[in-house]
Amino acid sequence: MVLNSLIMQSVLIGLLLWVAVLTVFLVQSILHYQKLTKNITKKDLKSLLNNILDQLSLHQTNVDQLTHLVDQLTKNSRLHFQKTGFVRFNPFPQTGGDQSFCLSLLDAKDNGFVISSLHSRDHTRVYAKLIQAGKATDDFQLSKEEQKAIKNAK
Repeated sequence: MVLNSLIMQSVLIGLLLWVAVLTVFLVQSILHYQKLTKNITKKDLKSLLNNILDQLSLHQTNVDQLTHLVDQLTKNSRLHFQKTGFVRFNPFPQTGGDQSFCLSLLDAKDNGFVISSLHSRDHTRVYAKLIQAGKATDDFQLSKEEQKAIKNAK
């Protein structure tokens, strides 16, 4: 008999705890629903839900347009200069300092150009050479400094 009453008390306590948990969830749901429908009559609720669906559709259209724009910008950015290499050097041992330089500007496919400046006491000369796929075009040979500037750009 004592065992039966102990089992009954355990079952009763378990049921009370279960009812308390369900009550908490119910109160939270009611408060959330009241927050959503604040200042809205029954007629307005349908129009509010339709308005939310319209806004969702508009936002999806905007996201699709932005995705397309980002794809275009990514495709176009491959043509912009993305890699730079810079080397300073002294081409003439009788002059002091590393006043001469090579600057390479390349895009994603290693196309671009190299600018070389050779500085001496009397004058400075500037040269430009086209680069395609990381190599000079057939018109010109690259100096070791220009090759190093291209290597630094990668």
